[in-house]
Amino acid sequence: MSNLFLNSEELELLTGRKRKSRQIELLRSMGIPFRVNAIGHPVVTRGVVEGRKEDPPAPAAKRWTPKVVGVS
Repeated sequence: MSNLFLNSEELELLTGRKRKSRQIELLRSMGIPFRVNAIGHPVVTRGVVEGRKEDPPAPAAKRWTPKVVGVS
């Protein structure tokens, strides 16, 4: 089973850059969605690169409100 995220070598190969700031710049210019982790490195999911569709976010659960609110 493969990892969920690209490793540093794969990210380097994809962007052609070693420095994280340049990788981020290139990912933005290529339109590849990514997140920046706590230490400033870009994180790209393998599914994005392989062309798999990401699951849409689950709809937000309806918030509970007491019956007293909104009663006229």
